[in-house]
Amino acid sequence: MNLSNLKPAPGSTKTRKRIGRGPGSGLGGTSTRGHKGAKSRSGYKSKVGFEGGQMPLQRRLPKFGFKNRSRIAYKAINLSTLQLMAEEKNISKIGVDELIAAGFVSSSHRVKVLAKGEIKAKLEVEAHAFSKTAEAAITAAGGTAIKL
Repeated sequence: MNLSNLKPAPGSTKTRKRIGRGPGSGLGGTSTRGHKGAKSRSGYKSKVGFEGGQMPLQRRLPKFGFKNRSRIAYKAINLSTLQLMAEEKNISKIGVDELIAAGFVSSSHRVKVLAKGEIKAKLEVEAHAFSKTAEAAITAAGGTAIKL
């Protein structure tokens, strides 16, 4: 065994079809393109989504929906989460920075506090928005809700 007699494994390589090299090759004439029609011509290109004259899918389906460009998306944080944070970390002020540090939101998110769960700790909560019931629950517990 030396470098002069190395060969690829049997069946691992294939020779490519040499199309349009005369009738003797068996692949001359129409060169595997069939007879006549647009697809047999050079430079043929079909439109994206063209279905041979049938009404294309993107035109068969109805239009629907609406995207409100002025909508502000908030990341929801519940009162139960705030209570849990206050108990675990023993803090009385919870702002967006504390929520980012805890991994609940990222710096690009806007935070809205919702009223799921209950709050017992007297907390100073800073967020971009509050639901009415969440704000009432925070103030009822003796805390303050500050809108950013």
